[in-house]
Amino acid sequence: MVSATRRGTSRPPITDCSCFRLQGQEQTAPTQFSLGCTHFLPGGGADFSPSRPFDTTLLLHRREITITDKDAKDIVLKKDDSIFIAGDEGRSIQNKTQYPASMMVILGTPKS
Repeated sequence: MVSATRRGTSRPPITDCSCFRLQGQEQTAPTQFSLGCTHFLPGGGADFSPSRPFDTTLLLHRREITITDKDAKDIVLKKDDSIFIAGDEGRSIQNKTQYPASMMVILGTPKS
């Protein structure tokens, strides 16, 4: 399980999830993106992140995940739904269900 703490805070930004890199970066040859799989336990998620240095595409593989955008609008992804999140867009992720959820995560190369 991943439970990382953001600098200067005691609250972890990511809780009750497991993340696996499948392609890209150190794992394989692609250099313009990486592909990962994340499993969220019930109540697990990622705190609001105001911006990131790369674009992200999420594809929900199993169950349901709630994405909250920078305007505090909830977007519910269900099986086979996907969403593109630009690097300068804020977002949080939460599994509000009582079942584990799984999603594929495609991360672009960090912007310089």
